[in-house]
Amino acid sequence: MFFIFQMHPPQPATLTPALPLPLVEQAARTLQGVISPTLLQHNLGLSAAYGATIYLKREDLQVVRSYKIRGAYNKMAGLPADEATRPVVCASAGNHAQGVAYACQLLGRRGYIFMPAATPAQKVDKVRLFGRDQVEIVLTGATFDDSSREAQEFCQQRQGVYVHPFDDAAVMAGQATVGLEILRDAPAPIDFVFMPIGGGGLAAGVSSVFRQLSPATRLVGVQPLGAPSMHRAIQTGQRQPLEHIESFVDGAAVKCPGELTFAICRELLDEVALVPEGQVCEDLLRMYNEEGIVLEPAGTLSLSVLHQYAGQIRGKTVVCILSGSNNDITRMEDIKERALRHQGRKHYFLVTFNQKPGALRRFVNHVLREDDDIIQFQYIKKNNKEKGPVFVGLEVQRPHDIAEIQQRMVAEGFSYEYLNGKQDFLSLLV
Repeated sequence: MFFIFQMHPPQPATLTPALPLPLVEQAARTLQGVISPTLLQHNLGLSAAYGATIYLKREDLQVVRSYKIRGAYNKMAGLPADEATRPVVCASAGNHAQGVAYACQLLGRRGYIFMPAATPAQKVDKVRLFGRDQVEIVLTGATFDDSSREAQEFCQQRQGVYVHPFDDAAVMAGQATVGLEILRDAPAPIDFVFMPIGGGGLAAGVSSVFRQLSPATRLVGVQPLGAPSMHRAIQTGQRQPLEHIESFVDGAAVKCPGELTFAICRELLDEVALVPEGQVCEDLLRMYNEEGIVLEPAGTLSLSVLHQYAGQIRGKTVVCILSGSNNDITRMEDIKERALRHQGRKHYFLVTFNQKPGALRRFVNHVLREDDDIIQFQYIKKNNKEKGPVFVGLEVQRPHDIAEIQQRMVAEGFSYEYLNGKQDFLSLLV
């Protein structure tokens, strides 16, 4: 029997669209022997830094290195008998795909998994590993939403069973078991829970559990600044697909939240916060270097938001859900690059140079200082031109140094365009 550590008395029934607790408790029984109940781990470093008692819910240690197996298996194990022979179809940026693939292997189901074409190779390889000969992978589309459309069309053609990554009651109930485990293992009442949001399945499930068993806990969803779909939907009161999203935090890069997840999150979450991708990169590297914890960008969101809540969480008991660790080592240079830019230490310019001897010497000797580092310099000399553009990358020791460099460029007669923040352009050159 699954034990629930109840820290606050249950509240009277309300009209909020929370998942019923019996549905979540049934999911917990279904998942016994399939998932690993993960650690609720007290983190000394973060606790000292913020003057709080901070626990990490380590879903990065789950069998498929994310919480997604919970919802996928619970959904598939509960399918009615008339759907038992139909193929399973899903779309995912990676973690849900691994959960469905592993569930296909365990349940002996044939699966077709659609993933964005730019999905990190590490995630694709893991899907193959967990699914073995039970799944076929289709790489298509630029974003999760593109893959999802194609997957649903394929599912209708093949009369398959679509396993949605978040907008399904059985999937949300599986993810909600994360909340049951937190409450079971917590040694004291929890003041704050921070959880990542992509489509909203985890947040909807966990918030349903907490609102019924620990209503005094403040529930905060976290999205990347470049993909604020749930934040925007709650702010405007309606779901509407975003025209453009930054896909770097791929596990949370969803253009539109689910209909069910939106309804629950809108009613039960206290707020949805946004964090810059650069902050995510900085914290991802810090957790690896200082704590030995390997996270993916989406799995870092609940830590990156702590900077914004530093004043509110002091002296409080806090839980951060680390949702996954499926990161590709080949992305680390990009992660470091974004972190340094966020810290104000890496800067890029398009500088106009006079095409005559001594221009470079004057730039180095009179614009830069001894501890400024040129990390990139691309100069194409053009015949019969008096001036030419140079792409210059600089790394400084202190963020405020760059303002002095800009002042000296103007004083020395170098015109320039500042390129930080122009990600589309920089991606072509860096």
